[in-house]
Amino acid sequence: MTDFPLICSEAINKYGDVLAVVAADTREHAREAAKKVKPNIEVLPAYETYPEAVVPNALQLHKTIPNFYMEQPLLKGEDTADIFDDAPIVVESSFHSQHEPHLPIESDIVQAYWDADGKMTIQSKTQNLSESLGSIAPAIGLKPEQLRFIMNPAGGAFGYTIVANMMGITAACAMALDMPVSHELSYDEFNHTSGKRAATWTNGRIAVDDNGKIAAVEYDMACDHGCYAGSAPMIFDNFISVGFHGYNIPNAKALARGGSSNSAFGTAYRGFGAPQVYTTTEALVDMAARKAGIDPWQFRYDNVARPGDTTLCSREYSEYPYPGLLEKIKPYYDEYKKLAEEGRAAGKHMGCGISLGGFHLTTGAIDWAEVDLELLPDGCVRLYDTWEDVGQGGDIGSVTHVVKALAPLGITADQVKLTMNDFSADKEKTVCPDMGLAAASRCHYMGGNAIIDAANKLMDAMRKEDGTFRTYDEMVAEGIATKYRGHYDQFNAGLDHGLDPNTGEGHKSPTYMYTVNTCLVDVDVNTGKTKVLKYTCASDVGVIGNKLAVDGQAYGGLSHSIGFALSEDYYGDKKHGNMVGCGIPTIDVIPDDFNLIYQETYRKHGPHGSAGCSEGYQSSGHMAVINAIDDACGVRVTILPATPDKVKAGWAKVQAGEDQTPPKYFLGSDFEDEMELIAANPM
Repeated sequence: MTDFPLICSEAINKYGDVLAVVAADTREHAREAAKKVKPNIEVLPAYETYPEAVVPNALQLHKTIPNFYMEQPLLKGEDTADIFDDAPIVVESSFHSQHEPHLPIESDIVQAYWDADGKMTIQSKTQNLSESLGSIAPAIGLKPEQLRFIMNPAGGAFGYTIVANMMGITAACAMALDMPVSHELSYDEFNHTSGKRAATWTNGRIAVDDNGKIAAVEYDMACDHGCYAGSAPMIFDNFISVGFHGYNIPNAKALARGGSSNSAFGTAYRGFGAPQVYTTTEALVDMAARKAGIDPWQFRYDNVARPGDTTLCSREYSEYPYPGLLEKIKPYYDEYKKLAEEGRAAGKHMGCGISLGGFHLTTGAIDWAEVDLELLPDGCVRLYDTWEDVGQGGDIGSVTHVVKALAPLGITADQVKLTMNDFSADKEKTVCPDMGLAAASRCHYMGGNAIIDAANKLMDAMRKEDGTFRTYDEMVAEGIATKYRGHYDQFNAGLDHGLDPNTGEGHKSPTYMYTVNTCLVDVDVNTGKTKVLKYTCASDVGVIGNKLAVDGQAYGGLSHSIGFALSEDYYGDKKHGNMVGCGIPTIDVIPDDFNLIYQETYRKHGPHGSAGCSEGYQSSGHMAVINAIDDACGVRVTILPATPDKVKAGWAKVQAGEDQTPPKYFLGSDFEDEMELIAANPM
């Protein structure tokens, strides 16, 4: 892994790196003093993209690790080379997904101080209280047990607060001054110091047989981790485990690569890894359907997985909901197709697109969560947990789980009290147990099961021989504890401990969330501007406990997907310091005609039969828009986002009869040579 300095001492690796920190008695004084800092630097070549960083003879950006340093191969079925040689239909292209900025309303605001117990206490928004302490502690010379983290209620994050760089700097200042410190960033500063969704460059192809069935796929996908690894390991194998997820594909060969550049460091973002790989796979599926002369909905319906079919990672699917989801969305798809045909007949360029996607839950076999549940004197209950809430609805999720788990007691929502997100690695001093990170929709799943465990322990203690329940006073009178620790883990759940490093085989998630999206767009070919007119998503996230909460996650995630498709982008320059420069979608970009359809497949191990929901709604929704643009005017956008200039340039090529296929990307080595090298040197 690459080093990640809080303050750069040897090299500046990206725009937004911290060279020096000034602390003063007021913000105004601090900013005036900062202007007097004069860096003495030598300007070196900068590689702003992964392809630039892996050209032959490129300078190595980090002393101890090459620019291309991570890879995960995938092999399934027969050798794909012969299949592609003989297949009647082959589609091949290259694709780029951009750095996506998270763009919360609030910039970072952090406080740090020594508390009454002598612990360095940090207050900020975060999605991972425990791991943030684990990463900050060695950076500032303390042990994790000497730190405490209290989460500030500060709105959205969408993944970026997994990395605690600004929090570490604030704590270092508090230690140096031995006094409380508050650190507030301007929006530009926040945007340039925080991580982004990692960009990718991919070469891929798909083969289809005479019956319209996918015979084989290949893809070579490079992830630009940016200047530092950030949360790269969490994201990396998703490029393989989520690739072509949902389809029955008998033969596959793929490679996920990862490496450094001088761009923003990659960090978690809803569905981390999924939007990048679906940018390639859902484009190839759509292109194959069109070349085969098969309707894109029908092509997917014929090729989606059914019981007995396996993933690219050679494991059976946890569930097989896609045929049902496609059937549920079909009336909307047919309506959009009809409206698009009517629009084209009237001289407009309207199109209908469809995409299939989803995401896994939890961080895999090595995952656990704990909560405390306490009966109070007035008959209410108090839940102590660390469901970090930066837009996910951790509070309503916690309440919903408790009410459902304590249904035999008749507990209502107003009787559930919450103490959340006050954590120390010192188990004797922490207020809340560790539920783990709020990402991969795992808090709902892991925390929900831990809440059920705590609720069962509390009810077992309260239960009398006649089946009724003791009151708080009766518990105390009989010397029975009123507070119980709930625990849930996946250590013995039958999951693989990651993907096989030589073949990509493995099953790392207990269940998935599944989505199918369709939309109607209108493209102005004169300006290149795309307008999404109607949008529908059919999803299966298990049994739904609180529909309003799921609705909120769906609308929010799908709105992000439309922005990812059409406008959102980030590179380290002044233009991308603010929301407008980064292309945040305005209210008129998101259609009012927005439909959500739910299919509820019971999850055997999920809390109350549920799965998580958030990540699936930002996995592949953007590709329904990209595929609809192709349907509208024949422009296949392969470099996201589909800004007006790219669509207009594509339309000019269509009019001139030119080939739109982009050149293949050089990703550090030849795909086949790299796969042979891996095979010859197995781990």
